[in-house]
Amino acid sequence: MTPRQRLVAMALVAGTLLAAAPPIAAQTPDGKSRETLFVGVDTSGSFRREYDHAMSFLAYYLYGRLNGLGGLRRPRELFVAGIGGREMSEPKAFRPIHDFVGKDITQIEADLRKWSAPADVLTDFNVFFAQVARIAKERNLVLSPITVMIVSDGIPDVAVQPVKDDPGALYRQIDLSPLEFLSKNLTLRLIYASPKVDDNWRKYVHRQRIRFWTVEAEVMGGWRQQLTPGSEPADQTRLWKWVRENVDFRVRSRGL
Repeated sequence: MTPRQRLVAMALVAGTLLAAAPPIAAQTPDGKSRETLFVGVDTSGSFRREYDHAMSFLAYYLYGRLNGLGGLRRPRELFVAGIGGREMSEPKAFRPIHDFVGKDITQIEADLRKWSAPADVLTDFNVFFAQVARIAKERNLVLSPITVMIVSDGIPDVAVQPVKDDPGALYRQIDLSPLEFLSKNLTLRLIYASPKVDDNWRKYVHRQRIRFWTVEAEVMGGWRQQLTPGSEPADQTRLWKWVRENVDFRVRSRGL
């Protein structure tokens, strides 16, 4: 083999190895991996009381995250889907990041209301978690941190009647196992539930490695007070600080 042939062969081998290797997770300027953000919106009738308020907040939140405003972390990928259905185990479409980039807050809110209208009968969290796991694996997103945010009252509306003397029966049906070993760093956030429901999730929903954080509906009601009238989104310093310290609080261990 001539020297030229050896160089060509080495280049082919190197190209093959690079093609076979898993992609490196996108990183922030400080060298940290950028997270993948999954958002599930409760589309069942039980969430109608908080729905309007929640969609307005979520529009601001997604806009702030996508544009890195006020120190918020830009996600590597974003997927938004409804949580609900007319029957159990009904999958929903996951809207990718491309459906949100380049839109203003008003446009994002209008799309959220169109794609996730509260017209469903049941709330099946399990099918949502299973879809999150499937998408993360298919798109090879398991190398980056993953955040799963649930915008919901947190109450499982399933076709099983609760047991009167067992308040945890409904919540023990929630299955987080598809998420358990999906990533080395996976945080589950539940916003807009009541303190009692949050407590039920902590007590009865089994988890091992998943980090869990909740923000009660009463606390979420304070986000509008952080808005500065007449200011552009980039100048809403108080709002983005509130989001960082309450909604995006960085859970450092499973025990928190």
